[in-house]
Amino acid sequence: MSHGPVQASDMPTVIGPYSQAYRAGEFLFVAGQPGLDPGTGSVPDGGFEAEARQAFVNLGTVLRTAGASLERVVKTTVFMSGAEDFATMNQVFAEFFPTAPPVRSTPIVGLPRGLRLSIEAIAYVG
Repeated sequence: MSHGPVQASDMPTVIGPYSQAYRAGEFLFVAGQPGLDPGTGSVPDGGFEAEARQAFVNLGTVLRTAGASLERVVKTTVFMSGAEDFATMNQVFAEFFPTAPPVRSTPIVGLPRGLRLSIEAIAYVG
C-alpha cells in the first residue's frame, strides 16, 4: 500500500508541525482545516458563519489539490469551541454536503488562536 503526505503550494498554510493531508492507499486523511483566510491568515469578517464557510472552502481546496473532492468525503470531525453555534454549523454543513452527507462527529473542544471551528476529514480517493 502506498502512503505519504500530500503537499502543494496552493493548499492553505498549516498552523503547526503536521501534514495537511496524508494519503494511505485509497484513503485521504485531511488535517483539521480552520476558518482562516489563506490570503490574510485571519478569520474573515462575518462571525461564526463566515469562519465556518471559510473552513469548508479550505477543506475543499485541500481535497481538490490531493485529487479528491467534497463528494468523496466519508467521515468528518467538526471541532467546535462552543455549542451555541451548532445550528449555524448544521446549516453550512448541509450547504457543502447537500446530498448523501458523510458521517460526522462534532466534539466541543478548546481550539488554538481563538478559532471557533476546525474540520478534519477522511475521503475515499480509490
